[in-house]
Amino acid sequence: MDISAELQAMLDREAIRNCIARLARGEDRRDAEVLSACYWPDSSFDYGMYQGAFADYLAWVVPGADAILNTQHVLGQTVIELSGDTAKAETHAISYHRVDMGEEVGERDTCIGGRYLDEFEKRDGVWGIKHRAMLYDWFQDWGQSADWAQGIMGYPFNGPHYTGSANGDFSEVFFGKRPE
Repeated sequence: MDISAELQAMLDREAIRNCIARLARGEDRRDAEVLSACYWPDSSFDYGMYQGAFADYLAWVVPGADAILNTQHVLGQTVIELSGDTAKAETHAISYHRVDMGEEVGERDTCIGGRYLDEFEKRDGVWGIKHRAMLYDWFQDWGQSADWAQGIMGYPFNGPHYTGSANGDFSEVFFGKRPE
């Protein structure tokens, strides 16, 4: 057994998992800088309802839809097959979306379960996504959103930073991206 090859494979798999996690975080926050660090500039994507080159993806995700008030991507297991400086990865994901359906309907909570199929390339020692396809396994509309203005289960929040949002929430302060 070649320990150095096994160690390199472990490091490569961890770098790929980290890239996938950072990408989910970037999508939740609509952060162009984070997203750009995960995809190669010449990459492509296919989300079923929308597909194209990386520039198209960035123009679609970063402004996001005004109606999508909050998102959260929860990642499950990732299976990675390495092949030199390329790799294929399948990652299970559940994505929550709070959607403003307008005055008559109000805000609704929805959830999607699926899998990301990513093709990775390692360039100059860095792993990035060359192509991503999304497979949708299920969708659930959970109905009318709860009013979080009063806190959780009747217990009020004691500060302004407890609830998250699609962009500009306290996690940016936590990671030092903007001053408190």
